Amino acid sequence: MDLITLITMAMVTSAALYMINIHMITKPDINKLSPYECGFDPLGNARTPISIQFFLVAILFILFDLEIVLLLPTPWSMNTNPPNTTIMLITTLLMILTLGLLYEWLQGGLEWAE
Repeated sequence: MDLITLITMAMVTSAALYMINIHMITKPDINKLSPYECGFDPLGNARTPISIQFFLVAILFILFDLEIVLLLPTPWSMNTNPPNTTIMLITTLLMILTLGLLYEWLQGGLEWAE
């Protein structure tokens, strides 16, 4: 395909998506109009205690998000380090995270009922 065809296809696709977006009729409900998405009442008392489960979910998200960041350079590490060293380091990291998750689970930290 030549450049003119690609530009034309891009413009037609963007125009079609724009027209679909304009003609869609949406009726936003009270939850979509609220500026808060965390489940707290924005008009309530600001001094009410916050549930610890909210923070537990945030910490677990950060923990497993960091795990992915630590595992991303694995293919490059396989090329620069000996494979046995890389596999040992990855296995150690995953075992520490698995043991931590198992400990949290056995201690009842993942129970959502109050």
